[in-house]
Amino acid sequence: MSKIDGITLEVMKNSFYTIAEEMGVTLIKTALSTNIKDRVDCSTAIYTKEGELVAQAEHVPLHLGLMPSVVKEILKMYPEDKLSPGDAILINDPYISGSHLPDIFMISPIFYKGQLVALASNIAHHVDVGGMAPGSMSVKATEIFHEGLRLPAIRVRKNGKLDEEVIRLLEKNVRTGEEVLGDIYAQLAANTVAEKRIIDLIEKYSIEHVWESMHELIDYSDRRMRSAIKEIKNGVYTFEDYLEGDGITEDNILIKTKIEIMDDSISVDFHGSDKQSKGPVNSTHGVTSACAFYALKSLLDPDVPPNAGTYKCIELIAPKGTIVNPNFPAPVSNANANTSQRITDTIFGALADLLPERSMAACSGTMTGFSIGGFDHINRKYLSYIETYGGGQGALSDMDGMDGVHTNMTNTLNTPVEVIEQTFPFQVNNYCYVDGSAGAGKHRGGVGLQREIKLLTDGFTMTLMADREKNSPWGLFGGLGGKTSSCTLQKENGEVIHFSSKVTREIEKNDTVTLRTAGGGGYGRPEEREIESVLQDVILGFISTEQAKKDYKVVINNDFTINEEATGHLRNV
Repeated sequence: MSKIDGITLEVMKNSFYTIAEEMGVTLIKTALSTNIKDRVDCSTAIYTKEGELVAQAEHVPLHLGLMPSVVKEILKMYPEDKLSPGDAILINDPYISGSHLPDIFMISPIFYKGQLVALASNIAHHVDVGGMAPGSMSVKATEIFHEGLRLPAIRVRKNGKLDEEVIRLLEKNVRTGEEVLGDIYAQLAANTVAEKRIIDLIEKYSIEHVWESMHELIDYSDRRMRSAIKEIKNGVYTFEDYLEGDGITEDNILIKTKIEIMDDSISVDFHGSDKQSKGPVNSTHGVTSACAFYALKSLLDPDVPPNAGTYKCIELIAPKGTIVNPNFPAPVSNANANTSQRITDTIFGALADLLPERSMAACSGTMTGFSIGGFDHINRKYLSYIETYGGGQGALSDMDGMDGVHTNMTNTLNTPVEVIEQTFPFQVNNYCYVDGSAGAGKHRGGVGLQREIKLLTDGFTMTLMADREKNSPWGLFGGLGGKTSSCTLQKENGEVIHFSSKVTREIEKNDTVTLRTAGGGGYGRPEEREIESVLQDVILGFISTEQAKKDYKVVINNDFTINEEATGHLRNV
């Protein structure tokens, strides 16, 4: 029996989470790249000295699901007797850390009076780590070596002193060395904040109290999750969905999920999923685990504190050599943007009938990763623009999906148009919603986004990492699917080129790229939607009067009033 009462545990929980949040603020405010300081493509967390996750800031779900396994692997290579105060370890190797190469983890031990007491960790997506294309995520990569520099857990700081040799190695092996180093320094600063705050807690209470609070919080989350599982029916539930090619071919790639609920535990089994792909959409075991953790927590108990205890009741079965657990040296860079989202879709789909009131129709189904990079001959330096674009959220049982938002495994912000145009030789011609893209339903899906970028110089390469260009995000319980995504390039002479969802190619001055992301699926039969809600969507431009009549059986007059007689006839009211 724990000596910590409920009130004290709540105080300590908030203390730990406040530290993680302050780490995140520090990282964002001191970063150099637009990808972190504007888009917030980073995450922060603190751990027990044994590597058990204690608390994480509310950042990117994919990152946060990865970090527990990363820290455990670091401790295998650097056990306690090999760590010193002031150390900081970098790792980005997907076959150790579980993510892709641009995601660099920074792990720092926290000592108090010579004793290891905790660990601080953060992850930041760097705008370039080398490889065959700017941004380090070419869809043409066929092995991990094409994707950039691999860091297999190296100390960038030893005993509090920065290792200048490691710094030079990083700087000279990436295209945007200044930005990468600036973000590395920001990661160091974030972990330094964690160290100071953990020591403050220890001095306020004691080492023993802090340790006991950490472990009790983990046990509490485990109890909460197991209790949530006990409330639902035992059984086996399945679902399958597809990725639209791997960048090398456009053949569909099957992801098949079987979920078994057994009293107070759950297994997620991916047997039957396709073999690993030649192109870079392979999902490492860490990424696949993160997807399962996120989706099940969202469905079972969204409010449980996320830590190591939250996931103890979940067993993951991901066969080696498949799209969800590839063998080395398969390329993996695009799995974060696409495969992770599809894995999540299959888990939501599998449990939709069991938990209809908690379920969500399919979201846009991709992070729509987009990058443009190259050498700026005017300013004599490399530039790398990276962004993921939001889309339509799937509708839920009691509300519409949100419009133009990041969903499921991603939680980053957009890069403001002003920042893009000030930082890069681009002109943003428009940035808007894609009208008519929402899946119709009693509750409609969210609409997608459109951004149109014109290149103002030569010598750049673009990479698009998207999906749902062919297969519509599905609806639930009679709801219709959302409109698919698209990407076009218009040449200066007016020629328009239509791209598939995954492409890496050179682009020229005055080329204009237009991206449209998918809408979310609808929930429930469209003719059950409130008539006033349909009218409001027409007024806002989200749907046309033709869509209102066709999908919702609502007739709207030219003056934006309801034609009640015609509507009543269509709806048989």
